Amino acid sequence: MLKTVEGAGAGDAADEAGARRVPDAGGGQRHQGERRHGPQGPGRTAAPSGRVRRRRPRWALRAAMTLSVVVLASAGIGHSLVTSLDSGIARVDAFKDMKNRPRGGHGMNVLLVGTDGRDRITEEERRRYRLGGEPCHCTDTIMIVHISEDRERASVVSLPRDSYAETPEHVDATTGERHAGHPLKLNAAYAEGGPQLTVRTVENMTHVKIDHYLEVDFTSFMRTVDVLGGVQICTSEPLKDAYTGLDLAPGRHTMRGGEALQYVRSRHADASSDLGRMKRQQRFLAALVDRATSSGILLNPLKFRDVARAVLGSVRADRGFGTDELLDLGRAMRTFSPSSSEFTTVPIGQLGYVVKGIGSTLKWDPVASQRLFQALREDRPLAVAPKARPTTTPVEVPPQQIRVQVENGTRTAGLGRRVDAALAAAGFGTTGRPVTAADQAVRRTVVAYDPRWDRSATSLAAALPGSELRPVKGLGPTLKVIAGADFRTVRALRVVKPGETDSAVVRGDEAGCS
Repeated sequence: MLKTVEGAGAGDAADEAGARRVPDAGGGQRHQGERRHGPQGPGRTAAPSGRVRRRRPRWALRAAMTLSVVVLASAGIGHSLVTSLDSGIARVDAFKDMKNRPRGGHGMNVLLVGTDGRDRITEEERRRYRLGGEPCHCTDTIMIVHISEDRERASVVSLPRDSYAETPEHVDATTGERHAGHPLKLNAAYAEGGPQLTVRTVENMTHVKIDHYLEVDFTSFMRTVDVLGGVQICTSEPLKDAYTGLDLAPGRHTMRGGEALQYVRSRHADASSDLGRMKRQQRFLAALVDRATSSGILLNPLKFRDVARAVLGSVRADRGFGTDELLDLGRAMRTFSPSSSEFTTVPIGQLGYVVKGIGSTLKWDPVASQRLFQALREDRPLAVAPKARPTTTPVEVPPQQIRVQVENGTRTAGLGRRVDAALAAAGFGTTGRPVTAADQAVRRTVVAYDPRWDRSATSLAAALPGSELRPVKGLGPTLKVIAGADFRTVRALRVVKPGETDSAVVRGDEAGCS
């Protein structure tokens, strides 16, 4: 995942604040206000003892340079190795014959997509991490990663895969048939027209020029996490998803590749569905940056070589992402930290925007989203200061439209009546007649639902912090709450209306385990 924040073009990170480099007579550079021959400062004459003091730093510099050359050479890290890494990257022509593109802005924009490719997953991994089934050959994850011109900030904007999109005119990558522009879900652009149609569709929607394209599949993601030695994730509530096999208790967890894949893929771990999954992906990316920058990997040639081989050997990139960009990446990342990154999701104006033949989509807020993308084009931070978190949870289906039957899954007398009353007070249409569950040893509250009423289930689970979503085919329109020993309260909800958004910007250090 280090590939999401590469620094192509500009080279080393910017000088320290307030310093400006000027050419010296020898063709090198020095800071304005410094004399060429030492640290005495302008207008001062070096004393004889000053000559002695200058020898040590020059000796130290020569020694450090010599050591660096020896280490780099012995580790095989240098231009020749980076060139060999470059040659090992699978290439895709994501920008072929593209016309009428947005004007380039400051900084660099990378379109990072995660696909469901699993051709190189072992059978044991398929069973253990629930990776069975046929891939849809579409994009599970779509992010614009903006690297600032000074290489000191990365802004990551998640684009929901179910976003309502309209494609430009194109040729179907599978059938060869020419299509006029038409509506679809954003993640379907990849299946219909590959990387090129994905790039064109994103550029048309955002008016942000994409400079590079990077594609990650399940295998490359797992390899990257494993070669980093795992990544630490924190959760304040239990996370469980029957589809992916994710099962996390509250607290800190160090995840290896397969477990991390379960974490970033889970859509049913909480009540926020795909929007919640994107927030977990952002948290994971922040933790990944923290792991890479705090563990010395970028300063250790051997480790950097192993990470680079693992990452670059299993991704696809555009033809312009080459040796120079890789070298710039290593230099820029040395001064990077979680506080240098910021994460957000494109503002949503309408959830559940139904399109005939496509289904339920997410429609972007036209004003707030364009304000966000303008900040990317102008190379500005997405947020100046952290925003207060909302006190209510946004949902799509109002409680008044949801019918609920409560069951007491414990031996605590009266728990069913208490849960029923709390849900009714929050506006849910309870039966008013709670019953005793067949299993009376339920520890975690369960929301059982018919998959046809998944949006209602999402709203109900949002009101029950830490509850588990459990699909039950044929259950019908009445949802079932099996109250567990963990029940504490019913959370206030806020129905999302057109024009409302929930897209706060979070810095990388705020998303970590602090």
